Amino acid sequence: MDALTDAFATDGHDAAILRSAQCSATAPDALERLARGLGEGPFALVVLFASPEADPITLPGRAAAAFPGTPIIGCTTAGEISANGYTEGEIVALGLPARHFAAQTLLVPDLRVPGGEQLIGDMVRARQRLLHARPDWQGEFAFLLVDGLSIQEDELAAALAPGLGPVPLFGGSAGDGLRFQETLVFHEGRALGNAAVVTFVRTDCPVKVFSLDHLTPTGARMVVTEADPARRIVRQINAEPAALEYARLLGKDPDQLTSFTFAAHPVVVRIGGRHHVRSIQRMLPNGDLVFFSAIDEGLVLTLAEPQDMVDHLSVELDRLAETAPPSAILACDCLLRRIEAQDRQMFGRISDILRSHRVVGFSTYGEQMGAMHVNQTMTGVAIYPPPDAAR
Repeated sequence: MDALTDAFATDGHDAAILRSAQCSATAPDALERLARGLGEGPFALVVLFASPEADPITLPGRAAAAFPGTPIIGCTTAGEISANGYTEGEIVALGLPARHFAAQTLLVPDLRVPGGEQLIGDMVRARQRLLHARPDWQGEFAFLLVDGLSIQEDELAAALAPGLGPVPLFGGSAGDGLRFQETLVFHEGRALGNAAVVTFVRTDCPVKVFSLDHLTPTGARMVVTEADPARRIVRQINAEPAALEYARLLGKDPDQLTSFTFAAHPVVVRIGGRHHVRSIQRMLPNGDLVFFSAIDEGLVLTLAEPQDMVDHLSVELDRLAETAPPSAILACDCLLRRIEAQDRQMFGRISDILRSHRVVGFSTYGEQMGAMHVNQTMTGVAIYPPPDAAR
């Protein structure tokens, strides 16, 4: 069976503005199937979102052979989003045709040393190259993929911010299903840990970068009184063992705490007048809590409760289509949203919404929005038909 494909909307010349394809991650000829599914290039960029089952170490090299001369980026996932909605055990490929897109990719090879002034200079030069190559194109965004187990996303976001200029950035942290063992990003034929890839994209299509979540803060607050910030571990909350106190505030036994509990009852912090999610990844055997993003002693956490995710997502994606429906939406969707959808028996309905709004992407260990690393959100870019598409 060949790769399933979706051409999204066309530009009036029977050429797809974006193309996507997906197939089983374990198919021996997966990359050849995906190349056939995406169709004839040239492509400014091909993005691969790959299940950990895809032999991710060799995947970038095989992709380079299947898409010769094409820049290829990607990452491992905690689940995929294809033209069918939520999927698992697949490789999803997204092709950006050179007819409508130009791209520049930058590798951050060691997240312990983000790059400083050199990185900022490289980012500025990448933006300038795209501007000079396509001065008549007005749409632009930056897309970040980062090792989801690096514990360096917050520092990376701060390092990248000065080099972005007016370009809006979104992105996601690579995943590894529910294993939490190894997460990789792909760049120039290599699979890399402890690394990130920043991609600047310029296009003749209107674009809108967005972030959404369905969480409402409650009145229940707690203070982190002992933590290991370098490892994102909280040992005490309100001067009590972290898991015990968190469970007490929920009215639960600590033995009842699972990934479903953490997805359904996240905590948020107030920064700059807005609440940002600080999701719990897992509980350690000793009762410590491991978080997906930055945590520190003295931080005030507020319990949050979810709205109906189906209704919220439908309203938010409909809002992106108020003036015109997007040709496609590239999205980074937190793993905890997928877990909540499964636990609350919303999985099929969420998939239907994602499919009807032409969302493709992956489930993440965290999301980036501008200079912030966040959790339990969907960040992305809506890409609309170019102004002359109907002519």
